[in-house]
Amino acid sequence: MTMASIIELQNISLHRGKTQILKDISWNIKKNEHWALIGPNGAGKTSLLKIISGNLWPSSGKVKVLGKEFGKADLRELKKSIGFVSSYLEEKIPSNESIVNIIISGKFASFGVYEKVTENDRKKAKRLLKLMNCDHIIGRDFNVISQGEKQKVVIARALMAEPLILLLDEPCIGLDMKARESLLASISKLCRETKTTVIYVTHHIEEIFGEIKNVLLLKDGKMFMQGKKKKILNKGNLDKMFN
Repeated sequence: MTMASIIELQNISLHRGKTQILKDISWNIKKNEHWALIGPNGAGKTSLLKIISGNLWPSSGKVKVLGKEFGKADLRELKKSIGFVSSYLEEKIPSNESIVNIIISGKFASFGVYEKVTENDRKKAKRLLKLMNCDHIIGRDFNVISQGEKQKVVIARALMAEPLILLLDEPCIGLDMKARESLLASISKLCRETKTTVIYVTHHIEEIFGEIKNVLLLKDGKMFMQGKKKKILNKGNLDKMFN
């Protein structure tokens, strides 16, 4: 593996009983590349993210993340460098918790902060809110902010641990057009202003903002196509993939 690769999947397959969820996926992501993972519902996108994040073990194939091969590395340590944002996270957040505390809890990877919180932690949480264009909600509780603002808070929480990789699983789901545009602008900004590599999962082509130059198309658990966005995202390919 060249040192520049931060994620390397070789011939990854995943079975659940007799059901094949992923088949023979090979994917190489280099440092400072942002990718979109695109496919219809049920294509296996979330399962692939769970494998990359060390939350799911493939049935076969080899996974290397940040130079560490799964099965030979301490996954608990490795997971600290991988942020994972999906809609199920939001359900776990205590609704009457302050926004700053929620973001700080990302440092400890648990809700309800257990270790000592420093003034620097508070400053950093506020900086991350600003990065997400959301510093106007600093004094509020989680249960009174909008859906789009909640997503920004959850992403800021993931950034608290300074991950080298950030996996975003359909972050715009359930947002109206204005909230979606605002969230995409914030994610685009974090791609420019941090050293975090973003993998953005969606089935909406129009969500793929400028900083994402590479795409992997997934269909029925198999790799349909991958490469530069401008070559791959054309009507012919998309018609074939989405039937």
